[in-house]
Amino acid sequence: MRLIHWMNDRRLRLTLLVLPLVLALAYLVGLAANRYVSEATVVVRQANQSSGTVPGAALLLAGVTPSSREDTLYLRQYIQSLDLLKLLDEKLHVREHFATQAGRDPLYRLYGFFSQERFLDYYRNRVELLMDDNSGVLTVRVQGFDPEFAQKLNFAILEQSERFINAMSQNMAREQMNFAQTELDRASERLQAARRNLLAFQNKYKQLDPLAQAQATGTLAAELQAQLSMKEAELKQAQTFLNEDSYQIKALRGQIGALRSQAELEQRRATNGPANGQQLNAQAARFQELKFESGFAEDAYKVALTSMENARIEASRKIKVVSVIAAPSKPEIAEYPRRIYNLLTLAALCVLLYGVARLVVATIRDHQD
Repeated sequence: MRLIHWMNDRRLRLTLLVLPLVLALAYLVGLAANRYVSEATVVVRQANQSSGTVPGAALLLAGVTPSSREDTLYLRQYIQSLDLLKLLDEKLHVREHFATQAGRDPLYRLYGFFSQERFLDYYRNRVELLMDDNSGVLTVRVQGFDPEFAQKLNFAILEQSERFINAMSQNMAREQMNFAQTELDRASERLQAARRNLLAFQNKYKQLDPLAQAQATGTLAAELQAQLSMKEAELKQAQTFLNEDSYQIKALRGQIGALRSQAELEQRRATNGPANGQQLNAQAARFQELKFESGFAEDAYKVALTSMENARIEASRKIKVVSVIAAPSKPEIAEYPRRIYNLLTLAALCVLLYGVARLVVATIRDHQD
């Protein structure tokens, strides 16, 4: 109850209105360090989508492919990653800048005892990323305690982002090309092996095409058999009116014997050779098998070669770049802290709190009376 009696109107105004505004004014004027913002706008797109001389604004209005949205999400995660922060700190001494250039500002200073995790949180609060879900355009806003550093840090972020996107797309393209190349090498080895086997078979049996030779032998045997049948018919006809010891009968018998011997020879050559694979029909069957294997290997090689070319074309399509629509700006005035806005906002909150406090105190006093 003593607190209620102590809380008169003058003390409420002093505690809830005057004191917070005075402290805020003292901090904003005397301690708060100016923070400059460098802004850049980028988009991830296919490398083979040449924009020619189209200006950045036209590229922004034209939009990008839906796949760039996913790439932009990856890029946003990378910009906020610890790996990138380490590279930036090594190159630009980010920790040193935010620790020494903050002046006497106790709220936005990066203290030396901050851990790696807190340093990362501090960095993420200084780098604002705004993404347009429809177009995939990413806006990078980087804060710094001086304009030059903010611009340099923004440029460094875009440079590393370009390397990240290139490395990611090149790795995908390289994996696809390596797979296609492996399949092509395997098909080439298979084709060469099939051709070597076919050539070795031809050299072993001194036959260019046993299948054609077997067909020729079969044709010759059939022709000899036909001639033999004709001669036998002539012999039977001649025997009807000639003696057996006549010259024509003997000549026909001789021709028939020669034809029969030649037909049997051709027949044995085709089917009745030794059992070691020297038969012409066995050679033809083996040759046809080797030729089929060679043709199949050649078709597989053609398919692998086509796949390799398609993979090369597809890999070139997957190469992506970070296109800068608006380069990192060099700010001329400090965007933060927003002193007037902060004071007006705090004054409105204090007035609201003061009104609530007066209402509560008045209500309690009315109940006491």
